[in-house]
Amino acid sequence: MIPRYTPADFAELWSPARRYAVWLDVELAACEALEEAGLVPHGVAARIRAKGLVLDVGRIDTIERTTKHDVIAFLTHVEELAGDDARWLHRGMTSSDVLDSSLAILLRDAADKLLARCDRLTAALRKRAREHAKTPMIGRSHGIFAEPITFGLALAGHHAEMVRARARLESARQEIAVGKIAGAVGTYAHLSPAVEERALATLGLRPETVSTQIVARDRHAAYFAALALAAAGVERLATNVRHWQRSEVAEAEEAFTAGQKGSSAMPHKRNPVLSENLCGLARIVRAAVVPALEDVALWHERDISHSSVERMIGPDATATLAFMLERSAGLVEGLVVYADNARRNLDKAAELYFSEAVLLALVEAGMARQDAYLLVQRNAMRAWAGEGRFRDLLAADTDVMPKLGAAKLASLFNLDHALAHVPAILDRALA
Repeated sequence: MIPRYTPADFAELWSPARRYAVWLDVELAACEALEEAGLVPHGVAARIRAKGLVLDVGRIDTIERTTKHDVIAFLTHVEELAGDDARWLHRGMTSSDVLDSSLAILLRDAADKLLARCDRLTAALRKRAREHAKTPMIGRSHGIFAEPITFGLALAGHHAEMVRARARLESARQEIAVGKIAGAVGTYAHLSPAVEERALATLGLRPETVSTQIVARDRHAAYFAALALAAAGVERLATNVRHWQRSEVAEAEEAFTAGQKGSSAMPHKRNPVLSENLCGLARIVRAAVVPALEDVALWHERDISHSSVERMIGPDATATLAFMLERSAGLVEGLVVYADNARRNLDKAAELYFSEAVLLALVEAGMARQDAYLLVQRNAMRAWAGEGRFRDLLAADTDVMPKLGAAKLASLFNLDHALAHVPAILDRALA
């Protein structure tokens, strides 16, 4: 994580102080469960809690330089602060009981923060889609004029995608909220499933179905894949904004705020810097997926090749996506839409976007589809070359008019007909 792209709540979430505080929560939850089971004297956890321990990150780091083991360094420091009662902590446990359960808590809490940001983005997309439900624009495939859509319809598509991304994130949040307090290889040799269940319930977690020394990493891979798909959805939105803002297109642009500068050399520039930034950051989030997948296949009951990976991708991917969701929500909320320019671009297509309607009408009039296709294409290519308007060329074509007639031809050039189902699509998408 770097400060530029790290929201304050994620900086706190992934801070060493927060990490060690959660480790202590896990240890005390396990201690309380062990007390209930009669394996630890009653009152130990309560007395340690009553001390209000303030963990010193620097002291833990100092101890770790000698122990070369972070959990032992943490426990040593807790013993320094808590005294004799601390000897009952970590009874029957292994380091991964603490590490994996605490990582589950942090990833779960990160997901909750991400879900809230998803809600802001989908709300912004929903509002702007309704606002521009009837703003016509040319649709594009391969970047080339296709058939008419509305600006609201385009935004509704992004809304639907982000709703799906949110659902995946919610599912990943449920799947990752799993810990283990099962001992060295998950066999509860000095614990019990009941102790584990009681301790994890206190922490808002469920026990891993079959743990080894660790929680299975397919859960984590699914989590990071959900993050990547959410980032990809933001990237697709940002890519469209970048195109809409191009000088030749000018259908929409990012809000340009007072005092903002676009270029150090060219004072006239208004660049889509937010969208470009989002496209770049999506690469960072997406880059976490392959390492997360490679963490799944660990040796036997456990190795630690996943550990260094997760220390990096956990904070980086979640914080970066949080920043992206915030930025994209603000982008949509402030997006400036130029409806007149969208209409002008629609007009530039010279009604060629009605070619399918003409094709279908000729087929319905009895022509073979490929023959009809050639007739329509012949006139469309002449219109594209500037030899006249598409409708006029069709009206002068002696192979077309006997099949259609003037009234039928005119009826095919109907924008309202082309967009007739857009309201229903928006209702379906924004319900």
